[in-house]
Amino acid sequence: MALEANYLRVRLQQPGPAGERQLLCTRRARLAYGGQQVMVGDWVGLDGCDWGDGRAAVASLEPRCSQLQRPALANVDQVLVVVALAQPSLDEELLSRFLLSAETTGVEVVPLLSKADLITEGEASCWLQRLNGWGYDALCISREQPETLSSVRQRLAGGVAVLCGPSGVGKSSLLNALVPHLDLPTAAVSGKLQRGRHTTRHVELHDLPDGGLLADSPGFNRPELPIDQQQLPSLFPEIRRQLEDGARCRFRDCRHLQEPGCGLDRSWERYGTYRSLMEQSS
Repeated sequence: MALEANYLRVRLQQPGPAGERQLLCTRRARLAYGGQQVMVGDWVGLDGCDWGDGRAAVASLEPRCSQLQRPALANVDQVLVVVALAQPSLDEELLSRFLLSAETTGVEVVPLLSKADLITEGEASCWLQRLNGWGYDALCISREQPETLSSVRQRLAGGVAVLCGPSGVGKSSLLNALVPHLDLPTAAVSGKLQRGRHTTRHVELHDLPDGGLLADSPGFNRPELPIDQQQLPSLFPEIRRQLEDGARCRFRDCRHLQEPGCGLDRSWERYGTYRSLMEQSS
């Protein structure tokens, strides 16, 4: 569930002889020799269990269904992109960059708009409608409005999810609210820069009361974007949705720019962003 220096804290699928739920583990050298890296979220096989000292060794890795590089996390079902509606104010370009970066994981992406109590209901509704047009079923949340977290809990039940987003948007505060026994440090937003400080230093999976696992991740003020032209179209739900609905292009390698026979409608809000990224990557 967590990497701690040269050790791994592993949660057991079945309790030990005295009801142990976790063991502090080392890694067998053969894993490193075989080029196998143990990540948070991995299913592992243990041997050499010392129940008295609560220790064991990770001897094998199970196949992964997904793998994230930043943060390093395995077997994730959802990426929750957290951005603030206020303090700092929501930057649509930054939001789009985080969503595109999250889309590279190949798993479900869910935008969470935090600090909803700091704007009007009409403004929040406007953002939800815009994100729906982008292809996302977003949620507005606030730690000052606990009822807004019930939908998040339902989304997370039974799966593995990770929070990502800029620093200072409330990721650690959200995790504190979802996992009551946690007391993760939080930090205020800088008044001058309107940026938060990194309060999360490592990746760790936390048990949710309603089932499921959730990880926080270090904040990034500007995520890296892929530069592969062939990958970019698949990162936009607006394009995927049109292709799934039957849109067809004359050429298989159509970039959906000015090619003849392109079957896509270009009248969607983020088309300018898409075109700019395609031109940058050419």
